[in-house]
Amino acid sequence: MLKAFVAGATGQTGRLIVQELRRRNIPVRALLRNIKKTKTTWPDGVELVEADLLNYKSLSTALGDSTIILCASGARPNFNPTGPYKVDYEGTKNLVDMAKVGGIKHFVLVSSLCVSQLFHPLNLFWLVLLWKKQAEKYIQKSGLNYTIIRPGGLKDKDNTGNIVMQSADTLFEGTISRQKVADICVEAMFDESAKNKVLEIVSNCNTPRKELSELFANVI
Repeated sequence: MLKAFVAGATGQTGRLIVQELRRRNIPVRALLRNIKKTKTTWPDGVELVEADLLNYKSLSTALGDSTIILCASGARPNFNPTGPYKVDYEGTKNLVDMAKVGGIKHFVLVSSLCVSQLFHPLNLFWLVLLWKKQAEKYIQKSGLNYTIIRPGGLKDKDNTGNIVMQSADTLFEGTISRQKVADICVEAMFDESAKNKVLEIVSNCNTPRKELSELFANVI
């Protein structure tokens, strides 16, 4: 039975991923650091699991009977210089290690456009892109089936632009709505042509509309 485990479920993109999964009637285990403090209203069919990505032992029972992981966790801007290293790299690494033990069939990671550009302005935030890139490498070497999604600048409001999807390190600017990112994450679970690929995504009003299956297949 298909069951999704969502890390970063309380984030803006993570919540939309949970909603999209439930819209398709897929059972969800949502990872929270502190269930009592969450103010999110969850749809029916969501099982809340309390654990910390930075504590490997706490993840030992968190996955339960999940078959797929979607990770949308990420460090929030603050004055802690270790934030991106801990959350974007160590946290993802712990989850990948647990996925291997738990027999997870597919790992979907939300990363970021421009992670390969060391001198990108976003790296002024404690090298956040560098640590996302290291997390990507760890997944790629893990032996797990994966899909790495690198969105452009994230917009809360959905826009009318059509999706542009290209292979790694070919898109360097652009934006995309969080809803489109969530849709792509969930659809990637079902499409074999999305497996073991890095997908860079933005949206553009001047781009012809294509089905996600075609976009996945066109990425080398």
